[in-house]
Amino acid sequence: MNKSSSLNTVNLGQPKGKPRLAGFVVSALPWLIISGLLYAGLFVKPRPVGGSVTPPILEHRDRVYGIAHGENGTLLAAASNGKIFAIGKDGSITRQPTPVFLSLQDIAAFDGTRAVAVGNDNTVLYTEDGGKHWIQSGNVPRSAVANKLNRLRAGANGVAVAVGEMGALLLTPDYGKTWQRLRKEEDVAWNDVAILDANNLLVAGEFGRMLRSANGGKDWIEEQAPVKGSLMALAFRDTVNGVAVGLDGVVLTSSDGGRKWVKADTGIHDHLLDVLWNADKKEWFAVGVMGRWVSGAPAGEGVDWSSGVLGEHTLSWHTRALAAGPVYWLSGADIGTWDGKQWSPLTSR
Repeated sequence: MNKSSSLNTVNLGQPKGKPRLAGFVVSALPWLIISGLLYAGLFVKPRPVGGSVTPPILEHRDRVYGIAHGENGTLLAAASNGKIFAIGKDGSITRQPTPVFLSLQDIAAFDGTRAVAVGNDNTVLYTEDGGKHWIQSGNVPRSAVANKLNRLRAGANGVAVAVGEMGALLLTPDYGKTWQRLRKEEDVAWNDVAILDANNLLVAGEFGRMLRSANGGKDWIEEQAPVKGSLMALAFRDTVNGVAVGLDGVVLTSSDGGRKWVKADTGIHDHLLDVLWNADKKEWFAVGVMGRWVSGAPAGEGVDWSSGVLGEHTLSWHTRALAAGPVYWLSGADIGTWDGKQWSPLTSR
């Protein structure tokens, strides 16, 4: 009886080790998984599968706000994220190195090698070698409220004028290296400036406001255009005959150097953002939103205006137009050429 009880006691005690071992394994399992993941993360290097994809130089998301003639037929284009592109006569695109990542709103060239670009946060870049090297100007006057330069115009002998937010009206006498204010800061955005000659300057901006100077920007006379909407761009074909365009399809003409403006009836209401005079074709040409273009040919004492769109499915906005031989280069939401019949967008090859 005692022997039997002793045997039963031993038999009942033997299985107790197995649940303890199983419990230990279960409790340690999460730590084993974590250790394996850490090992894989630290010591196992992933191997690439297939070839890497190189993004195109000109990406679909790029916004090209300004465009100018460069060296030997090359075009220079200022874009978002601090990008400057050089576009060859064959349509090839290269990106020029810049020291900033802020959007550049405009670009102007003095000659084949010297150019200036301006943009957000009062950024100013200049080059003396056709864009191989862009240098940031470090002494640009700033506002405590807002800083954005909207437009840039190059004149003679290294003089250029830039306009922008908070009444920014800045001049450089040395190809973009140093800058000075021409007028005190104020709560208005100036959108464009025309340099008629060494002395006469004309500025256009919000609410139909205009400024005129006859002594190189030392003194200003403020004038009101015959519209209340914002004027976006100015162009003159000589010192007296000019055109201004703006929101709601506004087109104004002047034949006295910008002292008096007359509103033209073009029949359109799409915003117009830029205008130029094409001496080769002897016509005014303006562009804007929704693929809109407007052209005007002088006729007698007036101008015959016509308008259209780039295409039924080409409804992009364009902030700049540039005459280049038989075509116009347009830049904005996209960039390409317009020959009067066909819109040809530029793409990276």
